[in-house]
Amino acid sequence: MNKKSVNVKDILINNGIIIVLLLMVLYVGLTKDNFFSMSNFSNISINVACRFIIALGVSGCLITKGTDLSAGRAVGLAACLAGTMLQKADYSGRFELTKNLPELNVWLVLLICIAVCCIFGLINGIVVSYLSVPAFIGTLGMQLIVYGINLVYTKSVPIGGYRSDYTVIANGKLFGVIPYLFIIAVILGLIIWFVYNYTRHGKYMYAIGGNEAAAEVAGVNVKKTKIIIYMTAAAMYAIAGFLLGAKSGGVSVNLGNGYELEAIAACTIGGVSVNGGIGRVSGVLIGVLVFELLKTSLQFLGIDPNYQYIAQGIVIVVAIALDIRKYIAKK
Repeated sequence: MNKKSVNVKDILINNGIIIVLLLMVLYVGLTKDNFFSMSNFSNISINVACRFIIALGVSGCLITKGTDLSAGRAVGLAACLAGTMLQKADYSGRFELTKNLPELNVWLVLLICIAVCCIFGLINGIVVSYLSVPAFIGTLGMQLIVYGINLVYTKSVPIGGYRSDYTVIANGKLFGVIPYLFIIAVILGLIIWFVYNYTRHGKYMYAIGGNEAAAEVAGVNVKKTKIIIYMTAAAMYAIAGFLLGAKSGGVSVNLGNGYELEAIAACTIGGVSVNGGIGRVSGVLIGVLVFELLKTSLQFLGIDPNYQYIAQGIVIVVAIALDIRKYIAKK
């Protein structure tokens, strides 16, 4: 009997953030009009889609006891790259460096964004695996490098005037009902879920997170696996940035600022341990959804945006603290 009560207590504590936030969502839904409406759910699904894609990239780094603080700036770089190459030909404020380029195919531009971001992901992987630089420090340095490159490239000038074949990707709906963004996020989620659960790379990833030394002794190419993880993460950031640019219809270098912290918090809320070896795609989705519901609930409650940052910061700290608590309890 006592054992059961202890288990219930642990469950309540370990999932305290999710429980509290869901209670808050229930309260807001019952007291505010239009919260439980199809239009609001559609907006939430669109917002969740891009955040989920970013969190998918970060999750692989966390599972191997790493992290990626360059995620947000990589998202911003991808959005700016896409924006400068997909402006309307007759737009008066066309970007100087790309205004003489022929009209590029939208999907070719996406591949260019992925290729550029993957270069930075490759560097992250090499720095972390071959130079043994802690992921926190290595990716923090890359965060500044990517941001600086973006500032130099765009000269801090906002970018807009996008072609309709670009913006429709993020704002269009299948059969007029299902947002394309939602479909893209589901497809990417299924691909990553398959990789994590049914491929050798996925097994290696969890093995490294559980015990890197033991994984290496068992024949796992730890360095190669980490490089693939950081490059995959960078590809996710590129896709997310590309889609966010299309969704907003215009970008600046500040797009993506702080997104890496949201992604880390969402992953941790969803059960991806910062101590490595644990994490599921379904948990990542739950974490992102809970975090987005928090922001939406605060907006419906009319909370000052400045205070919303404080609330989000508290959630991040508590989520990490609870994750560490679970890790200590298992030792």
